[in-house]
Parts: sequence; C-alpha cells; structure tokens
Amino acid sequence: MTKSKSRAEADRRIDLRPVLLTGILLIAALVLTACSGERRAERVAFDGVFFRANSSKVDKQRDQFEVSVSPVSASLEGAREAGRYEAIRYCIKQFGSSDIAWIEGPDAEDGTLRTNGDKLILRGACTPA
Repeated sequence: MTKSKSRAEADRRIDLRPVLLTGILLIAALVLTACSGERRAERVAFDGVFFRANSSKVDKQRDQFEVSVSPVSASLEGAREAGRYEAIRYCIKQFGSSDIAWIEGPDAEDGTLRTNGDKLILRGACTPA
C-alpha cells in the first residue's frame, strides 16, 4: 500500500520544468528588447529621415574607407550628412580622430556624387594626427 500511495503522490506532483522554461524565455526576450531600444536611441535622423549607412575599409587598408548610405532618394542632402556622420564614426573608431581627406566626399557637386541604385557612395581616408 505504501508503494501505491507513493506512486499516486508522484503522479499528482506538478512538473514545473515547462513553467520554469517559459519564465526563462520571457526574461531573455525582455532583455533583448531592452538592448535593441538602446540602439534605436542612438539613431540620428538627417533632414527628417533615418538612413542606413555602412562603412568599410578599402583594399585591406584601415585608413581608406567607403561609406554607403540608403535610401538616397529620400533626401540627397540628408544622405550626404548621414554619410559624413558615418565616416566620422568610422575614423574615430579606427584612429581616434575625425580628420578626413575626402576622395569622393559629401561636399561634391550634385552631378558628381557617385550612386549605386538607391545608395550614395562616399570614399575617403582617415588622417590621424
């Protein structure tokens, strides 16, 4: 009778593993949501538009960089400034300086700016002191 009573008690116990797993997943989702909010706070609008900007080194030379900004169709002036901003961020991250010698820069005449589809392409070199 004791064995059957123990087995009956074991059958009635609540398995808390699914509840615990659900709690852990909810906490993880909350943490990820909080982290992504910080990135949004860092975003800067140019001419009222949030642009996607990427920077990368050119030909394995850290001082030479290329910046692409999209969508340029939203605002050419905003895309220029977003590209300048991304270039400055790149040079500060790489060399601790915001000095740039532009090869194809944001201050060029409208007709001479290089685009690829809906992307503005800027090139320059970081000139650390």
